[in-house]
Amino acid sequence: MLEVTDLRVQLPTARGPAAALRGVSFQLARGDTLGLVGESGCGKSLTALALAGLLPEGASLTGSIRLDGQELATLDDAAWCRLRGRRIGMVFQEPMSALNPLHRIGHQIAEGLRLHQGLGAVAARAESLRLLERVKLPQAAHRLGAYPHQLSGGQRQRVVIAIALACGPDLLIADEPTTALDTTVQREVLDLLDELVAESGMALLLISHNLAVMARRVRRLMVMYAGQVIEQGPAEALFRAPSHPYTRGLFAARPRLGLPRGTRLATLPGRVPALGDEGSGCTFADRCAQVQADCRTTAPTERTTSPPDRSLRCWHPVVGP
Repeated sequence: MLEVTDLRVQLPTARGPAAALRGVSFQLARGDTLGLVGESGCGKSLTALALAGLLPEGASLTGSIRLDGQELATLDDAAWCRLRGRRIGMVFQEPMSALNPLHRIGHQIAEGLRLHQGLGAVAARAESLRLLERVKLPQAAHRLGAYPHQLSGGQRQRVVIAIALACGPDLLIADEPTTALDTTVQREVLDLLDELVAESGMALLLISHNLAVMARRVRRLMVMYAGQVIEQGPAEALFRAPSHPYTRGLFAARPRLGLPRGTRLATLPGRVPALGDEGSGCTFADRCAQVQADCRTTAPTERTTSPPDRSLRCWHPVVGP
């Protein structure tokens, strides 16, 4: 359903245009779930914004984004407005920022229904109530008249999900949808997303720093670093035997139950290179324990690995679990 090919985004900086996304390619089928992980600054959220036509002012995009064969990369603002919310829904990281504090919840859900589906006021209100009940918001009828500040963080996130689902999108992009929520509410929101994908058959792109969430919630996984996809494949296979040194370091740094008291978590030295500082070789070379001379001179190309449903961007990958 979704085909992204050689997606590249440049952002303006004080030193001139800098590459923020560099050749991102992947596919996502209807009803499938894809996770996107990596450190802050790797390009995860920018990828999501590019897919929704919400790049910041001054950004330039090249490459291809095709949704059921329709090219999106060349759409103008008016065409994006007709598409966004109707076929592509987005759940933002911070619901308080995503919701308009001056409008009641019912109005914000109904807006997309009236704009994209042409519903009248009464029909849009009835559908808004149905959506709030679908996302299991307590006292849904009462909440229609509430303002965002009158709801808890978990309730606001359910409202944002209801807005994203209002027009039955083919693709739902969820960018860190549980970051500000406690553990119980996180699980409820993620269970809800699972149910909605199963019910409607829409595709889900889930972005999260929480690797435990990714291990349980997505079928395929992409690992990003410095604006590139450096490894991707079935989530179960990647967690069982990651091949890229960065992926292995990222997975090793996650907290795990059963470790002896006082055990220090593994860490990755250094930091993600700043925009424009990627160099000519592998962008991970300065942080990699397995770096060799060719890593610093030539950027690795993406290649498929065995089994063939995995791909990797590394000259000297790790073999085995």
